[in-house]
Amino acid sequence: MTAHEKTQGGKAQAKNALRENVKTFIWAAIIAVLIRSLLFQPFNIPSSSMKPTLLIGDFLFVTKFSYGYSRHSFPFSPNLFSGRMMADGPERGDVVVFKLPADNRTDFIKRVIGLPGDSVQMRDGALWINGAPVDREEVAAFVDYVPGFGDREIRQYRETLPNGVSYFTLDQIEDGPADNTGIFTVPPGHYFMMGDNRDNSSDSRISSYVGYVPHENLVGPARILFFSFDDRYSMLEFWRWPVAIRYSRLLASVN
Repeated sequence: MTAHEKTQGGKAQAKNALRENVKTFIWAAIIAVLIRSLLFQPFNIPSSSMKPTLLIGDFLFVTKFSYGYSRHSFPFSPNLFSGRMMADGPERGDVVVFKLPADNRTDFIKRVIGLPGDSVQMRDGALWINGAPVDREEVAAFVDYVPGFGDREIRQYRETLPNGVSYFTLDQIEDGPADNTGIFTVPPGHYFMMGDNRDNSSDSRISSYVGYVPHENLVGPARILFFSFDDRYSMLEFWRWPVAIRYSRLLASVN
């Protein structure tokens, strides 16, 4: 084989290798998009509205197939169709990621409190559904860290919905602005969402911002925490990871 033939053969091998690498990358991207769109999608928690259930720095998986599929199941919410395919509704008490109805783009995560046809009201900080108070029991205070102020104790309650779903809520402010509301009647095909951190949550109680959430806007229920990082530290400070990782929350289910 001549030097020219060897050179040509080397170029051909390089082209074949490049072609295979590109094909592998394309297939990997397609598979990743399919998994993200149809099966599981990761989210991180940027705010304190779902404390104590979810903390800033939590990373979780949402199951995309649980409620069927809408255009919001896919990246960038393409206007491919309206409504939901293979539709199923959430259970009362599910922790759900949804698209904010005001812009159909921003991801929110809250708890499903009201189902279609329900009446929901807050009275003196207590939740009422369909004219009856939801069972609420005060438990040990939640200890929260506030930058610049250190630890503080917040009143904490165990709330149990009519279907038996139980979780913890926080009450930071006595007679807070959303502790007393009118009666919200959930329209057909919509849900009433609330954060567990009741005095620090923009949710369905704020009609001008969130309001009732259409079934189409549901992305999926939060199922499992796969990572959690204390927000008092920067993730760029890798040397602090051994103390910043919340090991007790790894692979915990979301309730």
